[in-house]
Amino acid sequence: MKLLLKILFLSWLGGLVFGFYTRIQDFAMGEKIIGFSVLGAVFIYLPLFLFHRWKGKSLSDYTLTPENMQRMRSKKKNE
Repeated sequence: MKLLLKILFLSWLGGLVFGFYTRIQDFAMGEKIIGFSVLGAVFIYLPLFLFHRWKGKSLSDYTLTPENMQRMRSKKKNE
């Protein structure tokens, strides 16, 4: 998964660089390349990256539930 993410990131970065380079000669085509690169990053790379980073973690550890609020209050009182 790490290798796939690295390849996707480098291809996204390469697409942006190529889009900005192409934009100098052909403005419309450069804008399309940049746009497709950003769309690919948002709809393909970002979900895969988030899935990879959150795998095996509990979302309840990062949300403010009444139990977590009580635990934070008790830690503050002990200090």
